[in-house]
Amino acid sequence: MNPSRPGRLEFTFVAGASGAWRIDGVTPVIGESLPDAARLSILEGLVSSHDATWALRGVTGTQRYTTRAEQTALAERQSPIGRAEATQAALIPIRKNDAWWALTQDERRAIFEDRSAHIARSMPYLPAIARRLHHGRDLGEPFDFLTWFEFAPTDAAAFEELLGQLRATEEWRYVDREVDVRVTREVPAER
Repeated sequence: MNPSRPGRLEFTFVAGASGAWRIDGVTPVIGESLPDAARLSILEGLVSSHDATWALRGVTGTQRYTTRAEQTALAERQSPIGRAEATQAALIPIRKNDAWWALTQDERRAIFEDRSAHIARSMPYLPAIARRLHHGRDLGEPFDFLTWFEFAPTDAAAFEELLGQLRATEEWRYVDREVDVRVTREVPAER
């Protein structure tokens, strides 16, 4: 954690030959993909990885488009990252276009929740699907947002349903690059 910014956590997603998560697929949804790799590590801190196939950095912290009531409701229902049963995950990096960033904060909020119902659509899928949002735009990263989702294999269909709903919203018309990285954490066999 960055001591100068309480609540801000820094992470680097590193794809390469090693890591706790096996990469099952890297799919470009909009725009250019990321190179294929075998494994994914999630490291605390904004680290450089010279031997990585790719590395994406982001920070958690201030929720930009949520109200206090929405934050409270999300916190009450949200599952923690790292649950033992959540052996499947998706890293969804997205970049929004210049038209999005030219909007004022209240205009973006209106699209995000008032018209796209991003939070409202997500609530029925909690606590089965856990998520953590990372911001990369202010770091000069190639993606504005990195969203990490974790879920049990039995909730995979629900995750696909949620993702389909979100991608069909007005908000997604402002996305000009999105990659869908699917991973599995291998659980050691019992002896």
